[in-house]
Amino acid sequence: MERTSTLFGRRVMLRPLVLSDFASWREVRVRCADWLLKWEPQRLPHQPDTTQDRDAFAVRCSARQRERQLGSGYGFGIFVDGAFCGEINLSSIQRGPFQNAYVGYWIDEKWAGQGIMPEAVMVLARFAFEELHLHRIQVSIIPRNAASRRVVEKLDLRNEGTAVRYLEINGVWEDHVRYAITSEEWEARRDELAAQWLSPT
Repeated sequence: MERTSTLFGRRVMLRPLVLSDFASWREVRVRCADWLLKWEPQRLPHQPDTTQDRDAFAVRCSARQRERQLGSGYGFGIFVDGAFCGEINLSSIQRGPFQNAYVGYWIDEKWAGQGIMPEAVMVLARFAFEELHLHRIQVSIIPRNAASRRVVEKLDLRNEGTAVRYLEINGVWEDHVRYAITSEEWEARRDELAAQWLSPT
């Protein structure tokens, strides 16, 4: 089944990135490199620098589209009033008895702290639970990444504890705090969360 490719919140629009987004994506990634790269896995020596290589960005977009076709992942650019301001991804979707996926996100530093990312996470959660019918989504965050943790704390997502040396980030195996919400929790809190983050004011 072809899933919705464009999702809407109160202010944000989420849609897959395409090649024509390269210039705006590159501008943000280059300008915010110091803000972003310390929280991300290192680029391998043989991998092209996507911010400098338009063809590599095209391959990245194609890979996301393939994941969408397979139902294994859904990647979105975040847009506000037509301006690109970050990305959010639902990845490593697992079916069977798990029905789980992982949420990752980043935002342009100039848009941080304005409630854009919590709204985007709620738009993605609504999609995950109501369109994909997943049972659980999880966000994993380095403990000292206060900006990212504020996102899930604003949403009051459940803290499931710390996974020790969970992911390689910027060349170091980093602990991550795991936050999650299940479909049962979504059902119980949907109206409250929608009123706060999704419904028109």
